[in-house]
Amino acid sequence: MSDIQSINRLLQNELSALETYQQALDRFRKDTALGEFDFLMLTFQEHKAAACSLRGKIKQLGGTPTQDSGPWGTWAKIIMACATLLGKQAALKVLREGELTGTEDYEKALQDHGLHPDIRVLIANSLLPAQQRHMRALDSLLEAAMA
Repeated sequence: MSDIQSINRLLQNELSALETYQQALDRFRKDTALGEFDFLMLTFQEHKAAACSLRGKIKQLGGTPTQDSGPWGTWAKIIMACATLLGKQAALKVLREGELTGTEDYEKALQDHGLHPDIRVLIANSLLPAQQRHMRALDSLLEAAMA
């Protein structure tokens, strides 16, 4: 798989995350504690920045960035819509699963020894640590929701 294809797959994940977090923000805007809303908004913004960075790398390599989240994005929207009907805890679990998928995809990309060095640095120093941070924060929110 070429670097452009690999990065576009990662971009699709970020676009899916944006759509999913937007759903959570819209649904729970009035129904979350201040810290939860702040986390959702910050995470949305971080995924937006990640998508922007990935788009830039694709263009830098002469490719065309994908504009949609693909089949995973459609699936994530359906799951999130169902989860929001079940409540905040279910929605947080869906968000955490999405972050786990993103983490695994970034880790898998780093195992590709042919990956362009600039992309490797972006993933290792920025994108993967952000995913891991999101997972830890979601774990804390889930613990609090179950208490």
